Amino acid sequence: MTDTQTTPVAEIVTFTLANGITPAAFVEISRQSEAFVRAQPGFMFRRLSCGADGRWSDHVVWRDHAAAMAAAEAFPKQPFAAALMEAIEPGSIDMRHEDILWQMAA
Repeated sequence: MTDTQTTPVAEIVTFTLANGITPAAFVEISRQSEAFVRAQPGFMFRRLSCGADGRWSDHVVWRDHAAAMAAAEAFPKQPFAAALMEAIEPGSIDMRHEDILWQMAA
């Protein structure tokens, strides 16, 4: 599958938390974005995880590239975005969009 109109896209954002932000506090701040993300056309799936090294990943799957780009453009304009960005260490963010070429479910 290489057609970006029909290929699901994974939006993967990795980052570290700002000093003083606990994992529980960050999860609560992230939940404030739930209604917005769920309402976006093409939203399929979202998972937030944290590794043993303290690096976080926000993994969102979109129906296609256009849906991912539209959501990425609208996200920073939302009321919750400022608090979310303040909870993340400046300069630690890496955001990628990748075509999903294969997946497996339980």
